[in-house]
Amino acid sequence: MHWVWWVVAAVALGVLEVLTLDLVLLMFAAGAVAALVASLVGANITVQVLVFAGVSTFMLVVLRPFLLRNLRRSTPLVETNTAAHVGRTALTLTEVTDRSGLVKLAGEQWSARSSQTGVVHPVDVTVRVVRIDGATAVVGPVQDPDEDPPHAPGTSP
Repeated sequence: MHWVWWVVAAVALGVLEVLTLDLVLLMFAAGAVAALVASLVGANITVQVLVFAGVSTFMLVVLRPFLLRNLRRSTPLVETNTAAHVGRTALTLTEVTDRSGLVKLAGEQWSARSSQTGVVHPVDVTVRVVRIDGATAVVGPVQDPDEDPPHAPGTSP
């Protein structure tokens, strides 16, 4: 009759894994399935629990790191949250200085400041987001594609 509890545990852990997606509960579900098999072949509850613990530990230590490595390698990195805004263009809503300003970025109003000291971006100008600092977009001029990129002082183009 213990096999019913192992089925319930395996299904519950599998469902919870779908919600968390960290592959930990999946390893425990595999342990529950192994204990279910042990129960079906007639092992006593002590052996079933040991099988559950052993298989779960093996899966966590050996299989999970392998699966995570392959999953991360096969899944492209998609920038989200503030990192996704770096490189986008924004429209200045107020004059943007190295201390303050407002821009419209991705349909939202963001506090902003210039990336270079002393540079002022006037109202209604397109700027490029260089980085996000907290809740502030740090912006610079939009590079014209026909222009040569700027070079560091003392280097030749």
